[in-house]
Amino acid sequence: MAKKLGDFQYTNTSDFKNLMIVDGLNLAFRFKHANKKEFSVEYLATISSLAKSYEAKDIIILGDGGSTWRKSIYPNYKANRKELQEKQTEQEAEDFLQFLQEFDKALQLLESKGHTTMKFRGVEADDIAAYLVTKLEYKYEHTWLISSDKDWDLLVNDRVSRFSYRTRKETTLENWNEHYAYDPEDHISIKVIMGDKGDDVPGVDGIGEKRAYTIIRQYGPTAFDVYDAIPIASKYKYIANLNEFKEQLLVNYELMDLRTYAQDALLEYKADVDKVVEKLYES
Repeated sequence: MAKKLGDFQYTNTSDFKNLMIVDGLNLAFRFKHANKKEFSVEYLATISSLAKSYEAKDIIILGDGGSTWRKSIYPNYKANRKELQEKQTEQEAEDFLQFLQEFDKALQLLESKGHTTMKFRGVEADDIAAYLVTKLEYKYEHTWLISSDKDWDLLVNDRVSRFSYRTRKETTLENWNEHYAYDPEDHISIKVIMGDKGDDVPGVDGIGEKRAYTIIRQYGPTAFDVYDAIPIASKYKYIANLNEFKEQLLVNYELMDLRTYAQDALLEYKADVDKVVEKLYES
């Protein structure tokens, strides 16, 4: 079990057996929100502290290059981000550019200290993390994901957990029901039906978490089974909306199912990630 930050100081790291995968840009926003313009050294210290707390033998820090693959499937994917950028003032745009430059500086500092960093044009950190998890989760005693992005909970199992710096809470298989009112195996199906407003992934109008769970229980056990059951006879408007949403269910699977589609989303960079995986297995 992980040790909480600040519980104690380690003097020997040779027995560490875990992997830590960091959502790099996500963590960097911690410093932006604190209005820190120069944070590369503190960023490195934060990574080191987290690595000790989670007994990480190996650390991988991921950058984010957007998702060419998802936009090819659904052009409106994260369209809201572009709209926000267009509304920025000239000063806000300049400040954000400086923030990204400082994040790149932090990645370079991490690399100079021997840490592995990955950032690919057109590939999201989520997909690199998912691919790494599928390839490495049985090499390590446990894998810790460092991100406040709850999408990464799709990767949680008995060997993989997530820590959010924002909430200071862990999501593990053991405490899953402290965070969600359904089982881990239902997570992707419920997300497929509900969509994700933050990423501009559409969901069925009138269906929230409770109704999505009820639908999965009645027509599931997965959203694929719900797809096969459509059209569903009902007097309720939200079921009519679900019937109309049928084909989008399959699109949402591609957009949201990290484990299944991570390899596709990596595009031409899969070989580069495989080289890192091979190196870690040799270490």
